[in-house]
Amino acid sequence: MKCVQDYRDYYANCVVRSAGSTSARLIAAFAAVERERYLGTGPWSIFVGSGYIQTPSDDPRLLYQDVLVGLAVDRGINNGQPSLHARCLAACAPADGELVVHIGAGTGYYTAILAALVGPQGHVFAYEIERNLADRAIENLSYLQNVRVICASAAEGVLPEANVIYVNAGATHPPASWLDALKVDGRLIFPLTTDDGVGCMLLVTRRGEAKYEASTVARVSFIPCVGARDAATSIALARALETQSLKMVKSLRRGTQPDATAWCVGNDWWLSTAPA
Repeated sequence: MKCVQDYRDYYANCVVRSAGSTSARLIAAFAAVERERYLGTGPWSIFVGSGYIQTPSDDPRLLYQDVLVGLAVDRGINNGQPSLHARCLAACAPADGELVVHIGAGTGYYTAILAALVGPQGHVFAYEIERNLADRAIENLSYLQNVRVICASAAEGVLPEANVIYVNAGATHPPASWLDALKVDGRLIFPLTTDDGVGCMLLVTRRGEAKYEASTVARVSFIPCVGARDAATSIALARALETQSLKMVKSLRRGTQPDATAWCVGNDWWLSTAPA
């Protein structure tokens, strides 16, 4: 019988390649991190759209599939779909030595993958607002010297200057603090979602003091990000999602009047179909 590592290696190849990437670094990061370490004792609850089903046993090999695993099923909080995260990580491409801010860290599984991608010279600041999940993440990640877990809202206050901000909860808009924290050539990737939870994963790259490229990575559905929601912006976003192509988004603008290229308009920010 094959060992758990054999299944983890196979899973890593599957989820990364199914996300359209052949990155050896990304495959190695997924293969190195034990998913079972972050999900508690089995059997585990697997989200199947209409609800949850339980795995038939606590065999960790069952976790090495492209499935969502419940972390707090009463609140609909899951350890997200690996292939989606692989696609998003390939898009924002954390590199050796970079500083990453992870928002919505849960119990730390994808935080550990981020830590593997930035290496021992890099750093990951992991924010998790739910105290019970943050406590689990602190314990789960205690063996990693390049990770710090913070139980707080990442939508309030000042964030560390970052090369990558990786968000795992849905926002109707990018808070100014997220955009301000990006270094030049820094990447922010977050679920831009309506109040119904549906939307798109938006990648924003800062190219200058007030110059931001933008593109969409995938259609997604996420739980809400506390402190990064606005009802009026949700309505405007829903209208844009219904009437315009995601492929049209080219840049994000701040502090300027929207023009004819506006794809979606928020409060002091807007997405444009024109290049940055």
